Amino acid sequence: MPPRRTTTKGFKRTNSLLSQQIRKASETRGFAQSRLLTHWAEIAGEATAAISRPVEVSYGRKEGIGATLTLLTTGANAPMLEMQKEQLRARVNAVYGYNAIARVRITQTAATGFAEGRVAFDHKPKGEKPRPNPALQQKAAEAAKPVADEGLREALARLGENILNKNQS
Repeated sequence: MPPRRTTTKGFKRTNSLLSQQIRKASETRGFAQSRLLTHWAEIAGEATAAISRPVEVSYGRKEGIGATLTLLTTGANAPMLEMQKEQLRARVNAVYGYNAIARVRITQTAATGFAEGRVAFDHKPKGEKPRPNPALQQKAAEAAKPVADEGLREALARLGENILNKNQS
């Protein structure tokens, strides 16, 4: 019996079909490696990826050696992202393997390109609220019992219960 020929007869992996088009589209925006776009959450971290997106890598002549990475964010998150610029630059350069990015620029405008100008960031899924533990509620209520003011006593009991729940986790 002759050995079976291994051909796909028309079936190809999606990666092999789309990789050229994705690379061409990425390169028009300055992304030499599309990994920066596809794995942004891994590179920047979940919290940073939830509030930002890489938009462009530009190689300007006036700024000297190195490229500028432009990140898109919303107005409220821009100051937080501004404080993380150096850490982001180091993480992105680790992906490239050399100091490809010299500067990180934060923009709050809706740039056109991969997301058609939309600012759509993935938000963290809300975790389940822990069920109240009656024993911890009782312990917190006992600790707040000496307080005379009812509103303050209830607030202190809730605070105590939250602290006991966190310490238990």
